[in-house]
Amino acid sequence: MTIYVGNLSFDAEQDDIIGVFSTYGKVKNCKLPLDRETGRKRGFAFVEMESADDEQKAIEDLQDVEWMGRAIRVSKATPRK
Repeated sequence: MTIYVGNLSFDAEQDDIIGVFSTYGKVKNCKLPLDRETGRKRGFAFVEMESADDEQKAIEDLQDVEWMGRAIRVSKATPRK
């Protein structure tokens, strides 16, 4: 399972996101997509953790929490269509 983290501050870095989610368990992967044309962050990230239980706990605890001045949205990521 992968976690979608939306409404991120454009100041958020990959290490910042890993720091928040590592309090819930070991983070296997974190992707912070950039816009292809501008190279600017797109305001969302994907986080993958080693344990599905840790991922679920992080989703429950971090949903709509204010972080870096924004209320982040945290949910299970859905595959692209």
